[in-house]
Amino acid sequence: MKLEQNFFAKPAIQLAQDLIGKVMVRRIGTEQFRARIVETEAYVGAHDLACHAAKGRTKRTEVMFGPSGRAYVYLIYGMYDMFNVVAAEIDDPQAVLIRAAEPLDGWPVDLSGPGKFARAFGITRRDNELDLTGDDLYFIDDPHDRPQVCATPRIGIDYAEEWKHELLRFVDPESDALSSRKWLNERR
Repeated sequence: MKLEQNFFAKPAIQLAQDLIGKVMVRRIGTEQFRARIVETEAYVGAHDLACHAAKGRTKRTEVMFGPSGRAYVYLIYGMYDMFNVVAAEIDDPQAVLIRAAEPLDGWPVDLSGPGKFARAFGITRRDNELDLTGDDLYFIDDPHDRPQVCATPRIGIDYAEEWKHELLRFVDPESDALSSRKWLNERR
């Protein structure tokens, strides 16, 4: 079942957990690519020093202040596009970074990192603000997939002061596709 806009209209911390086990679908021409989400990170608003909205409302972050269920895509290190799902309500800038997924349908690709994930799905900054309930890029639910979800600190945000210790990264600990197993053994 395709996820509708109301699924995304919740705080990022809840959406990040709820996306674990969901399947993302990307249609490009006549081809369809699918993957099961296994790792996410929540960015919980302007008060979260790791969240882009912490620096204020800018052209780059404007999509985060809009309706949930939209793509927030940005470039990092001048070379990797990062794919995020806008969460929460309008004017509450929260988002969920998709960090890793398991490819489905025999798709031979490595999705064990946010840059690899976006590249494999053909996601670029042109997809910024894309409605994730449309026909080109969307999520579906498998009601039989109820993964265990573990929380760990986020990765690569040492600049975020006390926020670097918050348990806002969510993983399916049984997956071999995680971008990192860091902190996982201490959290089980």
